[in-house]
Amino acid sequence: MTRRRPARPASADDLLTELGRLTAQALERAELQRARVELAEALQRELLPGALPELPGLRTAARYAPARHGLAIGGDWYDGFRLPDGALGFSVGDVQGHDVEAAAFMGQIRIGLRAVAATAADPGEVLSRANELLISMDCTLFATCSFLRFDPSTRELVKASAGHVPAIWATADGRSGVTQDESGPPLGILPGETYPTARRRLPAASAYVLVTDGVVEGPSFPIEAGLEEVERVVRAGMGAGPAELAAEVIKVADLTGHTDDAAVLVLCHDAPGGDAG
Repeated sequence: MTRRRPARPASADDLLTELGRLTAQALERAELQRARVELAEALQRELLPGALPELPGLRTAARYAPARHGLAIGGDWYDGFRLPDGALGFSVGDVQGHDVEAAAFMGQIRIGLRAVAATAADPGEVLSRANELLISMDCTLFATCSFLRFDPSTRELVKASAGHVPAIWATADGRSGVTQDESGPPLGILPGETYPTARRRLPAASAYVLVTDGVVEGPSFPIEAGLEEVERVVRAGMGAGPAELAAEVIKVADLTGHTDDAAVLVLCHDAPGGDAG
């Protein structure tokens, strides 16, 4: 019968060598993770607009906050641009996933919406065409989105939603609420989808706020509680400008303990007269 030799106890040099090897591997992984996060952040900065359009009586502002948990960055966006007929288009959305691929896909959707909106006046049609465009790209990701069209001559705001978080509104006379507009499915899942539209005139001295779910939903808050908190913040901040209001709304994400990135888009209307929101 052959006896097995007892394993030679590791020497101090052996232990130090193994510790060095494991440390080097950990540092390499950490550097790779940091590089990927920095790349996603750079993509996010370059793909979001540097400025938003405004018109007499309509002031705008936006904020974006990354969630620094792993690669939880890159999927949320906001946008605003002028349309050929003088109207303004706005979009807010959230791509599934949080990495470099999501950031790149977000940029494609944002540019795609701009291109489609230049030829389709109805926001529901804009989302339908954008949906077909994304499906034709054969990408495995999808996105929720709200698209708005503001007509300065009528002060009418027309909105369509692809499975996105409701909007929040408030007026200077103390009224406020969360919109209950009908929504279609997220973009990029099934072909042939249609997206209903909702119309409203912005009342005098009012704010209309769009957010992504990273603002209103997290481990500490169900989405309903998050929307209620944003409504409270918007109602209380009606005396502030859009930049200050957007800065206060993005802070709600800290209350919810969000693990996602977060985006806020604020439209403040100052024109005299108008209907209730």
